[in-house]
Amino acid sequence: MNPNTRWVGLEEAVPVDVFKAEVLAWARRIGVEPREVHVRPMKKKWASCSSKGRLTFNSDLLKESAAFRREVIVHELLHLKVPNHGPLFRALLRAYLHDPT
Repeated sequence: MNPNTRWVGLEEAVPVDVFKAEVLAWARRIGVEPREVHVRPMKKKWASCSSKGRLTFNSDLLKESAAFRREVIVHELLHLKVPNHGPLFRALLRAYLHDPT
C-alpha cells in the first residue's frame, strides 16, 4: 500500500469493471485510446504502458484511494502521448491532476 494514502476499507474498494471504466473515462478526457487495459497482480510497480498501447495496472490499485488511482491512471495514459518523463510529460501530468474540471 502506498504510504502516502489512507487505508481504504474493503467496502470502498472498486470492482475491476468500475476501475476500467474510470481508465476509459480519463482516456477520453486526455484524448488517447489504449489498445488494451488489464488488471493483474504486479510485484514491483503500480502500472505499466507498452509501446503498443497496452496498459497493465496492479490489482492492488483497486484498494487504493481514488486520488492515488487517478494519479496512476493519468500517468500511464499520458505515456500514450509522451513516452518519457521529460518536461512535457510532467507539465501535462500537473495540468490534468490539478485541473478542477
